[in-house]
Parts: sequence; C-alpha cells; structure tokens
Amino acid sequence: MLPPDDTQLIQLMDAALADATRRSGPWLACRPGCSQCCTGVFRIGPLDTERIREGFRIAEPDKQQRIKERVKQSIADLSADFPGDTGTGILYEDEASLEQFEDFANDAVCPVLDPATGTCDLYAHRPMTCRTFGPPVRTEEDGFGICELCFIGAPAEAIAAAELHLPDPALEATLDEQTGITGTTIVAFALKD
Repeated sequence: MLPPDDTQLIQLMDAALADATRRSGPWLACRPGCSQCCTGVFRIGPLDTERIREGFRIAEPDKQQRIKERVKQSIADLSADFPGDTGTGILYEDEASLEQFEDFANDAVCPVLDPATGTCDLYAHRPMTCRTFGPPVRTEEDGFGICELCFIGAPAEAIAAAELHLPDPALEATLDEQTGITGTTIVAFALKD
C-alpha cells in the first residue's frame, strides 16, 4: 500500500517537472508518442514498485490484460540473464550483479508502454526515473544528463537554465521504508503475478 505522503512527493515532482518543462521551451522534444526513454530497463525502488502496482490495480480490465500479456513476454525474454532472483524479482546487490545490470536489457521496451500509441498505460503511476526524463538533470560529475533528442544545439546557458530541481531525496527514502518492500527490481518484475 502506498504511504499517504506519496501524494505530496508526486505533487512536488510534477510541479518541478512542469517548471523545468516551461523553462526548457522549444528545446524539450518530449511529447506523447515519443517513447525513446521507455527502452532499456532501470532499477525501481519500493515506492515506485508499489506505485506502479497501484496503477495496475485500478486500471481498466482490458488495459490490465494487455499489460499482463506484455509483462509475461518481457519476463520470459529477460529471465535467463536477469541479475537477480527471478522468483521475487529482486535484483542482487553484489558487485558482479551490479556490473551485469549495467549491460542488461538495454534494448528491452517497458511492458507498460502501449506499442500502438507510444504512451505509458500507467502514466500517472510511473516511477520517479520516468518523471525525470527530458529536462536537464544535474549529474554527480557536475554536468547534466539530457535526453539525446532534447536540447540539440542548445547553448550551455539554456541547458543550465532548464535544470530540473528534484525534491529532497530524503522524502522518497523515508517513503520507501514505509512500503514494507525491500530491494530494487524492474518494471516487468514489479508487475509479475
């Protein structure tokens, strides 16, 4: 079950994204149907796992069925090389597994992506990583992570001016603990029945 303060985190993140989107102007290429960022797996934490499960639980039955079919196929495709426990879907944290994950399923399409529309079937419940794609996000190397389709030819000043200011990570960490879920997984395994 989602902690009550998840709504606050989502509101903060959505407000930050809306602000960065406004400041990005025409440099931001993100639009419904653009789904490049939906290819390649990434880790999701307990809160993201619970949020996406909640979105699935309240989805219309026909949408649930389409997602189930894509999740089943995704798990079948990914299980042989999954650097974690395929029964629980939890990723291993040892050094070898972390290294294996770096090159794992970089071409896999998210099973929540509707292939007909190129849009997310659980958009309102998408993980935080999905909410940060598009606008520039500051990296540890003191640069910016940017989608390769956005800010093409933009001057450094325009990129810096559009920086996405993320909510305090301590809030998400606190909420992660409140879910009662441990470990990280990927979207397909989060929705495994």
